[in-house]
Amino acid sequence: MAEDDTRSLAEAADLAAQLRVDSIRASTSAGSGHPTSSLSAADLLAVLVLRHLRYDWNHPSTATNDHLIYSKGHASPLVYSVLRATGQISEEELLTGYRRFGQRLQGHPTPVLPWVDVATGSLGQGLPDGVGIALAGKYLEKLPYRVWVLCGDSEMAEGSIWEALDKASHYELGNLVVIVDVNRLGQRGATALGWDLDAYARRTEAFGARVLTVDGHDLAAIDAALHDVDSGQDDRPTVILARTVKGKGVAEVEDSPDWHGKPLPGDLAEEAIEALGGVREMTVTSIAPPQAESVEGPAESPAESPATSSDTSSDTSSDTDPAATPDTGAGAEQHSSQPDAATATAASQRSGAVMPRYRHSDRVATRKAYGEALVALGEIDPLVVGLDAEVSNSTGAGAFAEAFPDRFFEMFIAEQQLIAAATGMAVRGFKPFASTFAAFLSRAFDFIRMGAITGADLRIVGSHAGVEIGADGPSQMALEDLAMMRSVLGSTVLYPSDAPSTVALVAQMADISGISYLRTTRGSYPVIYGPAEEFPIGGSKILRSNGMDDVTVVGAGVTVHECIGAADLLAREGIGARVIDCYSVKPIDVDTLAEAVRHTGGRLVIAEDHHPEGGLGEAVIAALTEVEGVGALSVRHLAVRDLPGSGTAAELLEAAGLSAGRIARAARELFDERDAEHDAQGNVR
Repeated sequence: MAEDDTRSLAEAADLAAQLRVDSIRASTSAGSGHPTSSLSAADLLAVLVLRHLRYDWNHPSTATNDHLIYSKGHASPLVYSVLRATGQISEEELLTGYRRFGQRLQGHPTPVLPWVDVATGSLGQGLPDGVGIALAGKYLEKLPYRVWVLCGDSEMAEGSIWEALDKASHYELGNLVVIVDVNRLGQRGATALGWDLDAYARRTEAFGARVLTVDGHDLAAIDAALHDVDSGQDDRPTVILARTVKGKGVAEVEDSPDWHGKPLPGDLAEEAIEALGGVREMTVTSIAPPQAESVEGPAESPAESPATSSDTSSDTSSDTDPAATPDTGAGAEQHSSQPDAATATAASQRSGAVMPRYRHSDRVATRKAYGEALVALGEIDPLVVGLDAEVSNSTGAGAFAEAFPDRFFEMFIAEQQLIAAATGMAVRGFKPFASTFAAFLSRAFDFIRMGAITGADLRIVGSHAGVEIGADGPSQMALEDLAMMRSVLGSTVLYPSDAPSTVALVAQMADISGISYLRTTRGSYPVIYGPAEEFPIGGSKILRSNGMDDVTVVGAGVTVHECIGAADLLAREGIGARVIDCYSVKPIDVDTLAEAVRHTGGRLVIAEDHHPEGGLGEAVIAALTEVEGVGALSVRHLAVRDLPGSGTAAELLEAAGLSAGRIARAARELFDERDAEHDAQGNVR
């Protein structure tokens, strides 16, 4: 769509001056902020917003609106000045609401504002998120909107920027336009490349992007570059490298390394505003977005499809399984705690018979069950999307890729872009499931953290967790992931022990708000639960109890099977163990845990294939300390406390103290301590 010629460049110049003035006014009023970073990009934003951005500001949810992402989120005075210029916020809010407690004009923009798609401010994230939105627009929604991303030159040092450009080129995202504000200065001085636009261009072109270079303060040159983008004749992402001056328009601070993140003091602000022509009251509009009658966005509700079912007898993955534990789960006595059974019931009814089913004789890896459950979800819900980081043949996501190639996106070994792409798709209303080896999610933790600030609904699946993976060694063993994911605000952390529980939890993840995480295991393990069993989020399962229990034994995932084996060993000695499967690590089923430890005199063994810090053990103990009437606890917390090496799963679990025998020994010690205490008090044993 061509530019609107009725909006002249003279009007753009006036708008740029207003954006500069308002950026100064807002930051000076707040006493903090980044005005100089805003001044350098004012001309770029003025021309874009006035003459090329297709956006209905009064209706930000319009499906065909372009998307404008401020990857350099510290330039928030400019963001909010644009909102004032387009009539979305008042002058009063700009001057009294910026960076104030309880106000929505925060130091870095977040989606508390409906015109902001993603939270930015952690540099290097806006562009990767923009790639996700552009992927959704081109391949899922098939809508003609463009994604504009304003980047700073400092963040071009972030590896995530280059991951994003690489994937944007791979997926031929001609709908993605990156404007780089090359103002030469970072926080403490000059950037690595300064104003060397040729070096930026060579690097950017090497990643497959089309590059345009402009003087970022020449309105006609900016307009010509954006008009070139308007032609839409290229399937490559476009990167506009704009040479700018930090602090442009205020002679006293232009190109000075000493003014980053500093507001202009009152007297200098007044002089600068006067030099820029004073306060303006312009209200502008952008170009109307195209009509959406002939295009379709994401469905508002899941599509209906005939129910199907599948039976699985074994894990046939080419990724060799380590030795699995003995089949101690089939036929085990089971009790459930369901504080929110309605949630699980709704998920069960929603998915119906389409979800895979398993027999008690099956041995199935939970990673494989995840893939089969995701395929089943994909059949009934067109909003479900799969992403993976080049390990889909191991994570289980390969099944979804084969079933729904148009809804699967390979991010290769780029975990930051994996989470960012999922974030962008979630912004557009899709339900992304992003999977990789759990150990490598630590690379993407900042993106997960920022996803929570965005308020994105992300479904993250980490496979090959813990020492259970066997011979690959410690570099591949996720032993920190539960702590990492539990620390995310509002997160849900799930760790199923068998195939049916995995399927039930995956079905519920499709409807969970916020960040949800599913931890899966490599090896094939016995099916414990029947097909009708429900697994409400925040619940747990009691797998062993005879009403005369002496000790509570808690596990999750792989350790559940070892706990069952330990209970059987203890039973032969006349010691009753209440075994609890804490498949929901966050939120955790504190009621069931509290009732169990009351019944067993505070004796508690927790076994987790994870470091002791921040995982299941700390979740259980923290929950119990908040409950009145639990009494004193006698705890054995079994976890991976030493650096593991290679070996079989059985060897590594034994070495970490997580085998059935070692769990039974810990429980026996607690039981013996009780008898010793009774003897000391003169009681009869």
